[in-house]
Amino acid sequence: MDTGLFEDKTFENIDFTDLKPGRREYADCVFTNCNFHKADLSNDDFMDCQFKICNLSLAIVENTGIKNARFTDCKLMGIDFSRCNNFNFSAFFENSPLDYCSFYQKKMKKTSFINCSIKDADFTETDLTGAIFKNCDLANASFIHSILEKANFSTAKNYVFDPEMNKIKKASFSYPGIEGLLAKYDIVIE
Repeated sequence: MDTGLFEDKTFENIDFTDLKPGRREYADCVFTNCNFHKADLSNDDFMDCQFKICNLSLAIVENTGIKNARFTDCKLMGIDFSRCNNFNFSAFFENSPLDYCSFYQKKMKKTSFINCSIKDADFTETDLTGAIFKNCDLANASFIHSILEKANFSTAKNYVFDPEMNKIKKASFSYPGIEGLLAKYDIVIE
């Protein structure tokens, strides 16, 4: 399976851990309970694919195309998404740990993160315009020179970032999460 086009296929309970780099294209495919742990997905394209209950932790995604992909109940820890192909990059994440991932300089407008742990993730210089962080834990996530305009953090928790170093116009927040925007001032809020 070094090269090829796979359309409308369902992959269930398959171990892809020994996958070698190739030029595979997956269109409208569904991956269920598959193991991609440390798999090399370099130069592969995933278009309109769904991943359900898959382990993609530490997968290598050098120039990987992720176009309108849905990740539900997947383990996605330690992935450097900044290495993915930028062309039409778009993803939806639900009930998935994304701890230690990097989204450095990605354009992720209107991306939805639903019920995700996104601890220690890097969103430096990421465009998250209109993104939704519904019920997400953002402990120690880095937001530096990020575009967060119209992003929704109203049910997110543990985020801390400097509003002066990020664009936050019309972003949504709620108390007590808003305390993370004032952390740099070392003030007491009662």
